[in-house]
Amino acid sequence: MTIFKGTATALITPFVDDKVDFVSLENLVNNQLNSGVDALIVNGTTGEPTTMTHDERTAVAKFVLKLVNKKIPVILGAGSNNTYTAIEYALEAESLGADAVLVVTPYYNKATQKGLIAHYETIADSINIPVIMYNVPGRTGVNMLPETVKTLCGHKNIVAIKEASGNINQIMEIKRLCGDEIDLYCGDDGIVFPCMAVGGIGAISVTSNIIPKFFSDMTRLSLNGEYETAKKMQFSALPLINALFCEVNPIPVKTAAYWMGLISSDYMRLPMIKMEKTAVLAKAMKDFGLDFKVKE
Repeated sequence: MTIFKGTATALITPFVDDKVDFVSLENLVNNQLNSGVDALIVNGTTGEPTTMTHDERTAVAKFVLKLVNKKIPVILGAGSNNTYTAIEYALEAESLGADAVLVVTPYYNKATQKGLIAHYETIADSINIPVIMYNVPGRTGVNMLPETVKTLCGHKNIVAIKEASGNINQIMEIKRLCGDEIDLYCGDDGIVFPCMAVGGIGAISVTSNIIPKFFSDMTRLSLNGEYETAKKMQFSALPLINALFCEVNPIPVKTAAYWMGLISSDYMRLPMIKMEKTAVLAKAMKDFGLDFKVKE
């Protein structure tokens, strides 16, 4: 049940006048499609769903699904620290026609490993589309251990994990324990190449909002075993990636997309605010060779 191989972009959600900017969203999605990405993530962490109303989340999901029109998989974020809210999101995603759901570990609750197993199994039992688990302890306060992943990969609907612990040893341990029982996607843009070199099949990327073709090419090269070229690409992108995470995501990537004219505003909903380290981002974008104009 592999959902995609290569690069999936974790889409930002453009806002203007505190409302979803569907004109910019269409421009952003078309740019992704034209650049050859392999899938799109909608209403993931990068899309600021925790500050959106339910109606807004649904409207964005419907809009992107209709625009993409099955050209590539569309995966909807369905995570919550309330298991039953996550089930509601997942059921809606299935009813809307999503190809899969991305479910982050429950944040703030700091569930035990057995609690994580129960959380994911309960969600996966409730739907008939694939589940991608999402481990990002830096944001949630809980780390899903490789042994837990091994237990969960036996469920017929749990088919993949987005691993964003940043711990390459943990990533290798998941592959050692699970083998091909589960698909591994890198959730840290700075280590996509090493993740794929040890058995990952792609990336769920923030950076590909602004350089989608570059990321798509890099992951395809890795999939084709052209590791030397992929490694050079990863190294060349590291300063830009570091700049895109010098403040909390999605502040820098949304700023960069605005400067590049991909979206009409860099507006973010509180508690996210405008970027402060703009000089750091501007230098990295210039050094990478991007076409942009710094805007206030």
